[in-house]
Amino acid sequence: MSQRSPDSEETESLYNKLFDEAEHSGYHLNPNKEFTLDLVKGLLTNEERYGYWACPCRLADGVKELDLDIICPCDYRDADLNEFDACFCKLYVSKAALEGKKKIGSIPERRPLPENRNKSSETDLPVWRCRVCGYLCARDEAPEVCPICKAKKEMFEKFEKL
Repeated sequence: MSQRSPDSEETESLYNKLFDEAEHSGYHLNPNKEFTLDLVKGLLTNEERYGYWACPCRLADGVKELDLDIICPCDYRDADLNEFDACFCKLYVSKAALEGKKKIGSIPERRPLPENRNKSSETDLPVWRCRVCGYLCARDEAPEVCPICKAKKEMFEKFEKL
């Protein structure tokens, strides 16, 4: 079966959608547009191939249940942004990287080996609560910007479960 390659209009359209969604949610796409368009084309290719946006920089299993952690935006994006100023594939970058204040280097793979994935349904991640709007997220650190109300990181507090 021959696979259709995404055309430039389709790629540009998805790029614009992702750009708007990222900026609206407090995230930023890589400012190197040519590089970013290649990644977007990879997302479209993987959607054609697998039916979902598997990260274009990782090997997908092709079984959605096994790839849930690498469907863009992947589970590792925020930790990578916090630690390395870009996600693994460099589609998303931090504000400091966007503004040229931080240089993006190589980013190590965070995804566990297949035999270590999905060992537990419990998460040990802390839950962060936006004090402005109540948005909750479970991750190592609070987000730089609340995706709901755009409050800055300092407006988050650890949410204590009862």
